[in-house]
Amino acid sequence: MFRLTSRLSLSRLISQARQYLWSMEIRTNSGFLQANVVILHKDLADDFEAFCRANGGPLPLLYRSHVGEWGCPPLAANADIRTDCPRYCVFENGVLTKKVVDLLAYTTQLQDMVSFYLGCSFSFERALEKAGVPVRNVEQGKNVSMFKTVRSCYRVGRFECPLVVTMRPVPLDKLDIVAQCTHLMPQAHGGPVHIGDPAMLGIQDLSCPEYGDPVKCSPGDVPVFWACGVTGVEAVQSSKPALAFTHSPGCMFVTDQEDTATYSLTVKPSDCPLTFCISQNPLHFSIASKAAVQQIRQLEEIAVEDPGQRGIRALFIQDELVKSCLSLSHASSVLITTGFPTHYMHDPPEETDGPPGAIAMAAMLQALGKQVVLVTDQRALDMNRRIVQDAVEKGVMKTAVPLLSFQGTGPESPIHFLCHDGDPKKPRYDHLVAIERSGRASDGNYYNMRMVNIKHLVDPIDDLFTAASSIPGISTTGIGDGGNELGMGKVKDVVKAHMPNGSVIACDVSADCAVTAGVSNWGGYAVACGLYLLNCCPVHRRYLQQGLGELPSAQEQKTWANSLPSVEKEEELLSILVKYGVRSGKTGNLGLEVDGLTFHPTHSDLISRLREVTQLAPSSS
Repeated sequence: MFRLTSRLSLSRLISQARQYLWSMEIRTNSGFLQANVVILHKDLADDFEAFCRANGGPLPLLYRSHVGEWGCPPLAANADIRTDCPRYCVFENGVLTKKVVDLLAYTTQLQDMVSFYLGCSFSFERALEKAGVPVRNVEQGKNVSMFKTVRSCYRVGRFECPLVVTMRPVPLDKLDIVAQCTHLMPQAHGGPVHIGDPAMLGIQDLSCPEYGDPVKCSPGDVPVFWACGVTGVEAVQSSKPALAFTHSPGCMFVTDQEDTATYSLTVKPSDCPLTFCISQNPLHFSIASKAAVQQIRQLEEIAVEDPGQRGIRALFIQDELVKSCLSLSHASSVLITTGFPTHYMHDPPEETDGPPGAIAMAAMLQALGKQVVLVTDQRALDMNRRIVQDAVEKGVMKTAVPLLSFQGTGPESPIHFLCHDGDPKKPRYDHLVAIERSGRASDGNYYNMRMVNIKHLVDPIDDLFTAASSIPGISTTGIGDGGNELGMGKVKDVVKAHMPNGSVIACDVSADCAVTAGVSNWGGYAVACGLYLLNCCPVHRRYLQQGLGELPSAQEQKTWANSLPSVEKEEELLSILVKYGVRSGKTGNLGLEVDGLTFHPTHSDLISRLREVTQLAPSSS
């Protein structure tokens, strides 16, 4: 039944047994680490190794053979790559010409070829089962589903191809365990590269995989995707070598190394991924390390401090800052709005809370390579342009951001503003942020904290947030410190119950994330710091990059650090606001004050503490 050899390795016998089982189309889990295989002419070997290094998620390199070497001593004793995979694919000029059960007929050609052994996700399935996670493809007796995505791997030489992923349905309450289990196995592709809607990877139908078998989801399951070694098969096809071989998808090389990985409750925080749902439409989860999440929670606690004793804590929801930062980290284009004309008797009527937080977020988002625009009232457009230009000249931010206004000329205008050609399938922005922006109350008016209606000074930017709630792919954040700010409609019932005049002033327009702060600027500073922490987090960056490319360089991290809010920059910006007649919100004072609190020591000390959480010297700029 099986091909006999003189080798005594149990895994080799298992490999032979798998040939027989696969001939009956039965998949087994051997209990040994498995490997994907790519075999190329020696002239292509260096480029392919570099391709693997550049795309370590799908192509974790376990061993590169010498030219003409049949074995792989680090992985298996007495191996013979010509016979030890259950099935092989033969490619000629990049075209799959046949599938064979061994490569003995190609022995002469193989003498000039190099074999690459790449990690395989089958190796972590036993670890998932040990952790109590159902593996649906195993339950259903199926090969795992494999899909080509729209994400391109990093090109090296002739090698360029789309990322291929495997999909396993996972119960919602098991997502953290699954991420933690697989993250600890980088040689088996590591943690997930996407959790949620397959369309975000360009996968239209989970019942039609390019490789493997369709696997059905059970009620309550979430699609979870891992980088897949079949990416190597795609790379072979794209490079069109005269002759090449790979394992047949699902028919891996079985090593001598036992699969001993198990789920551990003692993983250090920097290596312990946590998952968060950051969107329901489309369904999208993100990942960050426990260490990064704990730091952002510290930021959140600092920002919600209430030196004015206004009862802000009643509006606080834990992890709204975490989710907002995660969502913004995934965004490529962000719209920020601010402006609360509380001083209706002055010109300008704006207050000093809002613009500093907005510019702090914009500066960090710019440093991370995202497109940013600011939207404000038409009457304040020129003043805000001058403020932004002065901020650039003074080094508060690196480059100016475009400023727009929105007057709401008709029922379709919000969709046309937010989407290319007014098409909800083509949004211009991934995320909208409102910080200390006057928000519409349930009666259609806009109120300051004293219940004065300032509707005549406010453009209907709320309509953008209302429209965004029905456009797939646009998420929203509202940052506020009283409950009458745009986006704080998410906590309007609490505002009405606990805040002075809450039954009248409470904003009725909700955001996906409602970040509560003692002063709204502090929420903006916390977002900027949170984005920095996430993008310095290897767990999150790997997920962002879907297992492709390198982690950020020291120079990139330095650029991000230089874009953080600092005492010096925020004091400079506050001076710019005073120059243009912008006043403190509570007192109306024209000076270095926000919401009745002087910049020194209240705001400066808080900024320093936020920076300390990011492990940067508070005095650095």
